[in-house]
Amino acid sequence: MFSYSEATNYLNSLINYEKIADFPSHKRFLNLQRMRDLLDLLGNPHRSLKFIHITGTKGKGSTAAMITSILTLGGLKVGLYTSPHLITPRERIRIGKEMIDKERFAQLIFQIKIAAEKIHRISPDFSPTFFEVYTCLAFLYFSLEKVDLGVMEVGMGGRWDATNVINPLVGVITQISLDHIKELGDNLLDITKEKAGIIKRKNKIVSSPQNPQVTSLLEEICQERGAQLYRVGKEVTFKLLSSGKEGQTFEVRGMKNFYPDLFIPLVGKHQIINASTAIAVVELIEEKGIFISAESIKQGLKKVYWPARVEILPQKPTFIVDCAHNRASAEALAACLRELFPKKRIILILSVLKNKDVEGIGKALCPVVETVIVTKVNSPRALSPDELVGKVKKYCYSNPLIKKDIPSAIARAKSLAGKEDIICISGSVYLAGEALSYLSHTKNFLRYRNS
Repeated sequence: MFSYSEATNYLNSLINYEKIADFPSHKRFLNLQRMRDLLDLLGNPHRSLKFIHITGTKGKGSTAAMITSILTLGGLKVGLYTSPHLITPRERIRIGKEMIDKERFAQLIFQIKIAAEKIHRISPDFSPTFFEVYTCLAFLYFSLEKVDLGVMEVGMGGRWDATNVINPLVGVITQISLDHIKELGDNLLDITKEKAGIIKRKNKIVSSPQNPQVTSLLEEICQERGAQLYRVGKEVTFKLLSSGKEGQTFEVRGMKNFYPDLFIPLVGKHQIINASTAIAVVELIEEKGIFISAESIKQGLKKVYWPARVEILPQKPTFIVDCAHNRASAEALAACLRELFPKKRIILILSVLKNKDVEGIGKALCPVVETVIVTKVNSPRALSPDELVGKVKKYCYSNPLIKKDIPSAIARAKSLAGKEDIICISGSVYLAGEALSYLSHTKNFLRYRNS
């Protein structure tokens, strides 16, 4: 048996594309056979489960969290699989809001390792990746816990993603924009083709609002595969009623019902889109015999929690932590900052990974802040502060400051900020995670998190 630390050490010894800038594109890696072989030896736990499968560029994690919250409030036992994690790897696998415990985590990783070693003895080239083992862990755990439904977020793309061995009740495609261009393609249509890989024959697919070309391509692919496409913005519509720092009130006209006076404790119009997408999914699974009341939908959205998505930490100064790591997400964050803090002085702490649209992120965020502090997250994929400054300084009002790590960047920001100012931390999921981990040890932050 493994201890928890031995289990995480084993996982970290595997090929992990979340930490590798150069993604191999040959068929040795781009296939699902390793997953099928491993799952077969583990008894194919995924085949006993029902799933909702979610891909997209932005919003897929938030949408997954909303669906899970709604279904849980509706009385179901729901497994949630997301990536990457912010602070602990156990965040990736939950039932409702509860993370997998350390003992079960270690036990199941040990079981997967034994299965992988058996295959390796027969096929010496067999070497599962970090994400493949993690996905097997989710399937095993959800099966053993006998969840009513598993909500699975794609890691990257869709067609070759380890999660794409399932045949879900409903597939979901959140908003598609440019990201992972080296791996998925340098234009929206190529990226869409990869993400559309989750569309199975005769499935039901929900799509968030998309670029018109993306919508046309999704309609074409669904028609080819006999799948039914339901579009937020057409079959499902929404209207924002009011918004503030605490969240947003809105209404949704679904395919089956009208939902007035809904509330989510998340900010930004993109979250209204994600909530509408979640409602469409919940309505569609009624046809599979899973009935969720309008009140459960309302309460599920009201109680959803998804950290580091324009998360406002009510301290003095106010901290905002966000995961924006591509141009579209950065533009959404910038819009929130303009709307919610129009007259506030904002200090931005920024770190971006090498394979991201650094200039797109800088162009969106730097003009809405007074001061930029550039730092580096603890990842081999992180862009050096000097390189980052070179790419974003033309969008800044003054020369960016450089700090070597998150603690020193936060300390510098606090020294510059008055009590009424805003410190925004964004540019990478890894930055958000490191910042939250560091801030969690401060007195004010602990009081907020425990309230």
